Amino acid sequence: MEQALIEKAKAGDEHAFRILVEKYRHLVFRSVYGVLRNQKDAEDAVQEVFLKMYLSLHQYQNQGFKSWLMRIAVNHAIDMRRKAYRQREEAAEDLQFDANVQTEDSIPDKIIKKELKQLVRKRINELPENYRDVIYGFYIEEKSYEQIAQEQNVKRETVATKLHRAKQWMKKHWKESDF
Repeated sequence: MEQALIEKAKAGDEHAFRILVEKYRHLVFRSVYGVLRNQKDAEDAVQEVFLKMYLSLHQYQNQGFKSWLMRIAVNHAIDMRRKAYRQREEAAEDLQFDANVQTEDSIPDKIIKKELKQLVRKRINELPENYRDVIYGFYIEEKSYEQIAQEQNVKRETVATKLHRAKQWMKKHWKESDF
């Protein structure tokens, strides 16, 4: 039955295509969410995956539809992560550049800085909760280990450990190409 749906969808049958979308949308969502770890991004990715599926359906060679679709989904999610990583990297470079420039900013420069700060805050909010406060306090607010430890009512060593683990988490989950 699935093969018949695929053939109908290939022939342009919208109803058959919708049935395939309904059948696989949860599986596609879980696959892309596993890569992206963000519900909104995963929802956007699912729509884009099904568009890619529709546009590529004529290339499908009856070699395992589910595997073929999952390959499209995972590859698309990886591409999205890489793009986001490049954007974050550019934002970080811009922030570093802005920090080195000590001239009066024009209005467009102020707007760009504001957008970059929002991007950095968004990325920090993607960190696990137990690391978020330490990263924000140390890098954004430029607090010392002692200040953070006092605010969180923990030992200085705990702050150092959390900071180290947060860096490891970022290295593991945020590849260079994501920024």
